[in-house]
Amino acid sequence: MKYLDEFSDPVLAERLFDDIRAHTTRSWAMMEVCGGQTHSIIRHGIDQLLPEGVEMIHGPGCPVCVTPLEIIDKALEIAARPDVIFCSFGDMLRVPGSGRDLFQVKSDGGDIRVVYSPLDALRIARENPGREVVFFGIGFETTAPPNAMTVYQARKLGIENFSLLVSHVRVPPAIDAIMNSPDCRVQAFLAAGHVCTVMGTAEYPELAERHRVPIVVTGFEPLDILEGIRRTVRQLEAGEHRVENAYPRAVQSDGSPAARAMLADVFEVTDRSWRGIGMIPASGWRLSPKYRDYDAEYRFSVRDIDTVESTVCRSGEVLQGLIKPHECAAFGTTCTPRNPLGATMVSSEGACAAYYLYRRLDAPRTAPAAAAQPPRAANGSGGGSSGGGAGGSGTGHRNGARRAGTTAPARNTREVNSVD
Repeated sequence: MKYLDEFSDPVLAERLFDDIRAHTTRSWAMMEVCGGQTHSIIRHGIDQLLPEGVEMIHGPGCPVCVTPLEIIDKALEIAARPDVIFCSFGDMLRVPGSGRDLFQVKSDGGDIRVVYSPLDALRIARENPGREVVFFGIGFETTAPPNAMTVYQARKLGIENFSLLVSHVRVPPAIDAIMNSPDCRVQAFLAAGHVCTVMGTAEYPELAERHRVPIVVTGFEPLDILEGIRRTVRQLEAGEHRVENAYPRAVQSDGSPAARAMLADVFEVTDRSWRGIGMIPASGWRLSPKYRDYDAEYRFSVRDIDTVESTVCRSGEVLQGLIKPHECAAFGTTCTPRNPLGATMVSSEGACAAYYLYRRLDAPRTAPAAAAQPPRAANGSGGGSSGGGAGGSGTGHRNGARRAGTTAPARNTREVNSVD
């Protein structure tokens, strides 16, 4: 890869769309796991250019969004203490807790600092030996290695006034939980490429075989996503359920052995609650006994906190792929990025934020894809911009959407230090 523009080429995008249309004969529902993929899909209108019946279900792959309310409230309690410097990535400051957010704690006098790396927090701890410095360590497998390295360094350097508030989660158990849900409509997954860059693909074949679903490791640029969808559709149409790597420029089968070794040393697998979803067994990490002295929950004794979720926000259903953001009555009215009710409207990777940013305020609903449709005629009837592509599948563009390769106005949609 030389330039990102290479992965937004409209000619290549049209060819991929044509291939997808040519091989689609039934309705299929696939879930993109990562919130970064969701934003790319919505920003470029990919879901509106796919054949009718091919539905993208937005998954729970936004780390800010799935951080449980209990952890947010623990962060708020710790951050309000006068002897604490609380460090966090910027995404977390506006995530609502039971009664307030970190911005409000900061306005009330809390020493809350936005940092760009957990090592920044460790530096602050060295510079302020008389105060406790806490870093809010959340995220999937992508952010866990640098957080693990920071705790490792703190122990090695003897920096005892540093601790980590941990809320790390793991993708494979979440996929398993989604497939075990009685309401699940997902027939395939686009796995998060950056997660597999760290962890590899070893955990996915068993899931694909047990649940009989294709799992395609996919990147984040428009052509990456289209290639992942193309491979997924071909597997579904052929009745296959394999793990494929459509992101080979970044992902190796064994991931990053050095990162995985660091994770195995500093963390141990634990059950973890996901906001809006509930407890998922073995879906998270916590500090291992060797590093327990650096666990902020133990250091500040905030292990038991009562929480109160919003009765209006339906972000849990959004995170499970049961509804689209615009189907929540609060979306765009009482819930906006300025006044969010749930984390999915706050995060730069949240599905609700993506729909709001790109004006999907009343997006068209697609029929449930779980019920297979008869094969379409081979010589489709559409013409012009709504006609079939190569192969004449007759699966035209939706609702006058843009032609392939054209995008919504370019905007910088990510926080400068968002969590992955």
